[in-house]
Amino acid sequence: MAETDQDQKTEQASDKKLTEAHERGQFAKSHELSVLFPIAATIGVLTLTMDTMTRDIAQFAAGMFSRFGKIAVGIDTVPVQLLEVLMVSGVALGPFLFAIVGAIILAGGIQSGFRMTPEALTFKFESLDVIAGFGRLFSKTVLVRSGLDLLKLLGIGVALWVGARSLIFDPLFSAPVEAAYLGQFLNQATLLFLTRLLFALGVVAAISLAYERFKISRELMMTKEEVKEEHKQAEGNAQAKSAMRRMGRRLVQKQMLDAVKTADVIVTNPTHFAVALKYERGKDQAPVILAKGENRFAQRIKALGAEHGVPLVENKPVARLLFAMGKVGETIPAEMYAAVASILSVVYRTHRYYFYTLKSRRLAEGSTNS
Repeated sequence: MAETDQDQKTEQASDKKLTEAHERGQFAKSHELSVLFPIAATIGVLTLTMDTMTRDIAQFAAGMFSRFGKIAVGIDTVPVQLLEVLMVSGVALGPFLFAIVGAIILAGGIQSGFRMTPEALTFKFESLDVIAGFGRLFSKTVLVRSGLDLLKLLGIGVALWVGARSLIFDPLFSAPVEAAYLGQFLNQATLLFLTRLLFALGVVAAISLAYERFKISRELMMTKEEVKEEHKQAEGNAQAKSAMRRMGRRLVQKQMLDAVKTADVIVTNPTHFAVALKYERGKDQAPVILAKGENRFAQRIKALGAEHGVPLVENKPVARLLFAMGKVGETIPAEMYAAVASILSVVYRTHRYYFYTLKSRRLAEGSTNS
């Protein structure tokens, strides 16, 4: 049955399914890569700091051994000596620790794309299913993983064998050498073994990562019906969002049109823009934009304002700037104070009766809203 279901999955996973799988932690991961990066970091630190580190440790050891006969062992002196040893060890090992931790983080980030996987951290009761766990022990994935582990063991063994074979002919094993040569030999042997180990693990990690990507790609494949259903859901969500945006725009427009009837003035373009302003002394710090619109909605603002006797003033530059810079429900921009003040002063002188009735209309609107 599982093979039949897989045969029906002929379509590549969509971006949505890939994102959901990534959040569950279902993406290509290679354990070998998490080992490869720290080894590479160790080799890098050894190459850069080995000479300095060995010299510092040698100087410390020489000084320590030369003072053995003079150091008094007691409760006060032992902690001091231990602290000195810890400081020297910390200076020597610190770069390795920082490099290894950084390499582990980098390896995980490269595999996950430096994205969070929140669902992967949650506890799943399915993991306690004994029958499913027993079935996974004999799955194809376990067989492939066992093969990769065997390949890894073989690669490490060959790398160590080849490295040891090249070192047994070193003069250290056949002739007297200086004591300092032992340090050089250990340095070279360590770098040689780690480099060969890095190469062997690199090959295994490349094979492992390629297989994991192939396996995840196969697991996430979709049937044609699943693709169609996802498209339907996406279109439905897009239509719902579009409908909500339209409803929001209509609601905002209705609120603006309701406020037009209590405006002090409507500044027009005259055909393209219309901006309704209100200013109540003692209440507003500056004129407030009650409504604004362009083209058809501007005509609706003008028509409703004319119906309620709101003064209309044609001023193209002021109307354009108010529409572009102003926000509904907020005061006009400070740079527009002078231009709007001159418009209002003219309107107040020429439409006295309108402003006499406007006070009672605003009181009526306020009592209705409350």
